[in-house]
This record gives sequence, structure tokens and C-alpha cells, in this order.
Amino acid sequence: MPTHPKGREARVLLTSVFGPYAQDDQYGSRSINPMELYHNQVTRAQGPYSLRIFHRSWGIMFIQANIENASTVLDFPTKENFEKELTSHHYDVVGISSIIVNVGKVREMCRLVRKLSPHSQIVVGGHVTSIPGLDLMVDADHIVKGEGVGWMRSYLGQDPSEPVKHPEIASGFGHRVMGLKLPGRIGSTAATIIPSVGCPMGCNFCTTSAFFGGKGKFINFFNSGREIFDAMLSAEKRLKFRSFFMMDENFLLHKKRAMELLECMKEARKSWEIYVFSSANAIQKYTMAELIELGVSWIWMGLESPLSGYMKLNGSDTLKLTRELRKHGIRVLGSSIVGMEHHTPENMTQEIDYACSHETDFHQFMLYTPLPGTPLHAQMEGEGRMIDMDLADVHGQWKFNWKHPFISQDDSKKFLDFAFLRDFELNGPSLYRIVSTTLEGIKKYRLHPDLRVRERFEREAAALRTSYSALLWAMERHMKETNASVSEKARELRKEIAQECGSFSTAAAALFGPMMLWLTRREERRLERGVTYEPETFIERKNWVETAG
Repeated sequence: MPTHPKGREARVLLTSVFGPYAQDDQYGSRSINPMELYHNQVTRAQGPYSLRIFHRSWGIMFIQANIENASTVLDFPTKENFEKELTSHHYDVVGISSIIVNVGKVREMCRLVRKLSPHSQIVVGGHVTSIPGLDLMVDADHIVKGEGVGWMRSYLGQDPSEPVKHPEIASGFGHRVMGLKLPGRIGSTAATIIPSVGCPMGCNFCTTSAFFGGKGKFINFFNSGREIFDAMLSAEKRLKFRSFFMMDENFLLHKKRAMELLECMKEARKSWEIYVFSSANAIQKYTMAELIELGVSWIWMGLESPLSGYMKLNGSDTLKLTRELRKHGIRVLGSSIVGMEHHTPENMTQEIDYACSHETDFHQFMLYTPLPGTPLHAQMEGEGRMIDMDLADVHGQWKFNWKHPFISQDDSKKFLDFAFLRDFELNGPSLYRIVSTTLEGIKKYRLHPDLRVRERFEREAAALRTSYSALLWAMERHMKETNASVSEKARELRKEIAQECGSFSTAAAALFGPMMLWLTRREERRLERGVTYEPETFIERKNWVETAG
């Protein structure tokens, strides 16, 4: 294990790759692959109804929170920001975090460090380190694959076994809904809590599982429900949120930990909501009562084809499960893969329609993509089926990077585009769907005997009778000419909200609906002109003394 000679005295810069991101450039950015998870992979065909949200680079925030050194986090810089930071301050260590597609930007940033801060040691981490031969592609001193907190602590002469301190992280920023940009922290829906990294399910295409050790491997930051509760309590106090996004690849798989968290919540009378990732077989370990009392209100769940054979689907009827979850007010983000080995031009439309028939609140579609470091990539490479492509284009949202037995590269994009459009056509905007699911939960649980549960659903009802009623009013009118069926559904849902949540919703819709309709039409025109969105730059210093060094 290497160590830096200055140890705790070393000054550290931790940075994500430079922007802009939503445009085609020489360093690997692509307009088709913006720095927006939802718009990129989930709601991208929904026009002005697409959810526009940015998420921070949590890995470098975690590292900064767990080292004693004077440090700076530079998140979403421009190239000019990065250069200025290198020349304005002395850094002994520059840590660069990146995903695979941005390897060109990592190469350029390493070049800039060598030019502008030649005394600095360069550490590269993140999923980009899965690329074989990365050390020959970028000029870095250290390439660190896997969990970075322990490595950086050791490198800087600190104890890697010390308990992990969880930074306070808002789940998102820069939220935009139907053309309305929510100011400041209002758009943030939750605090992010990261209990563990890695996924023991070990699906062959999963970069996260492979990155943290593969099948059966994961790293817990919090082993107990009490530890998670304490992190949530701290985030609630500092960030004032009562909703929490559990950034854990399969949170519900660890039932003992989850049930201990529930006991802590009950003891402290906390009316919290949690958003989780979970496999179908893990969800079915719980009763609906347990999920509701735990505050589970949103689940990201894999809905791969039943013919895929993945263990996480064993014994699961995902159609039945999804409908049951939504009936209880639990919103579902389903994830489906397009272009698996058994897919053909003849059955692809049927498979996409099957995915859409789940009627999930959100639906992610991704191409079956062998990414470096995964078992799938090793298999395809061994079979001689990989296609030589620029890594900037290997992200699952464009074309195959491998030779499919039945589907061409060009057709892979056509089927992927069709999947997004088909889901939107059949099920309408995700905004409509989440309102529908939320109303189901309110009807079922607003009189629940547990005060914590009642409080949570009353908060949901307050949102329905105000902001969401206005959104539905605008949606009904805006979609009347393009999708009359969805327009009518929006109208009926708005009437049902008024009946269930009070007549104030009708007044709110009449008052704010016309403004939302105008904003929606303006957003539609902006998108037609090719307008894109970029995240703001964050500069955060810790243990910082300007005169040091």
C-alpha cells in the first residue's frame, strides 16, 4: 500500500470530471448521454414532462468527510474552474473520479495536473478504473479500483478501520418539472444515505457488483439498523428532510438490518419516507404492513424479461408484485433490458409491451451492454463478439457494443427508442403515474392506527391538493391533442383528488394550473430548439487554511 510522504499534512483536491456534459465534444461528452440520471435513462421520451434532476458525486464527498487533511471537493467544474483551482492553490494530491465513458476527460485532467501542478500526485478512482490497461491511457500515479475511503485514509497515514462518517447529502439539485425550475433546496426530495456499496446478487452485466468484488461481495458502511438510524437522524437535523434515498444496491435484502431500523423509527416516533433499490425476491421477504411502517414509498426494481434467468427474479411474479406495491401507495421504478440474447426482431416488440404492462411509475430502459470489468464483458470478449467502439459511446443508451445474434447495431437503437416512446404512449407521463399511486396510498392509509404512518400520508395529501392538482390541470389541457386517453385520465384523477383530499385542490388547480400550462408549452419549445441543462459547480473546503502550503 503506497503512502504519501506528507501524510496528514498533504493538501488534497477531489474532483469529478469537467463539463459541459450534454454536448458532443472531443473529450467524450455526448448530447445523448447528459449528466441527468432520470432524463438520460428513465423519462427521456417524455418531453417537457421529463424529470430534470442532477445528483452530486457522492464518492468524493464521502472521501472528504473521512480524511483529516485540508481538502477541497470540486464537483462539476468547467475546464477553466479546474485549471484555476490548480494554479490558485497548492495541492499535494489530486484525486479524479470518473465513470467509464469519461476516460477522455480523465486523460486531459491528468495532462493539466502535470502541466499546472507538477508536484501533485494523481489518484484516479471510480468506475473508469475498470478499463483494462487504464494505466497506459492516463498519466496517473495511482489507479484505485473499489471502495476509496479506506484506500485514501491509508495513503494519507490514517487508520482505514475507523468508523465511516456519513456526509450530509441532498439527493438531488437543479430540479425542473414541466418547465418550472424549483429554487434552491426546495427541489431536493430527500437526503441520501449510503449504507453499503456493491451488490451480492452479481448479475453478469452489473458494473457496480463487479466494481466492488462481484457476486456475493459487498462492503457495509453501516452493519446495523441503529447506525443507519443515527445517520438519518443527523441528516434530518442538518438538512431538514424527512425523506431518505437509500443508495444501496439491494437495501431490502438485509432484512434484519431493515427491521432494526424500523424499531428505531417506532421508538423515536419518526414519520419518515425511504426510497430504496431492491430485487423482487428481496421485496417479497416483507409484508406490505412492514414496508408501509418502514416508510418505503419508492422502490427501484429490476424487471428483466422472465426468460432472462436472473436469480433476483426467482419465484417472482413482477406484474403482480408491481400492481400490489402501487395499490399500497408505493411508487415503483421498473428497470428493463433491451437486446438480451434471446431477443429477436420478431419478439422484441412483445417483450417491450410486456415491460410496459407493469405500468410502473417510472421505467428505465437500457441496452444489454458488456462494460469493462463485468463478467459479461469477459464472456463476450472471449467469444470474439465485442465491437471496437469509442468508450464514450458505450453507456447503454445508444447502440450495441457487441455482436448480437439477431439484432443489428442500428436496430438496437431503434428498439431502445421505441421502448421509451411506447411506455410514454401507453402509460402517460411519470408525473401522472406517481400522483395516481400516491392517491391509492392516501385512500388506504390516511386513517392508519399508527400516527407515524398517518402523518406521512397526510403530507402526501397536502402535495396532491396543491401542486400536483395544478400539474394535472395543465397536463390535461396540454396532452389533449397528442394523447386524448392520457388527457382524460389526468382529468379523472384530478377530480378524484378533489373528492378525496378536499375542494381546495380545485381552487389550487384553477389558480396555478394556467401558469403550469404556459411553462409546459414554453419548455416544449425550448427542448425543440435543442436546449440542454448543465449542473452548477460546487466548491467545498474542509480543514482549510488559505495560507497553508
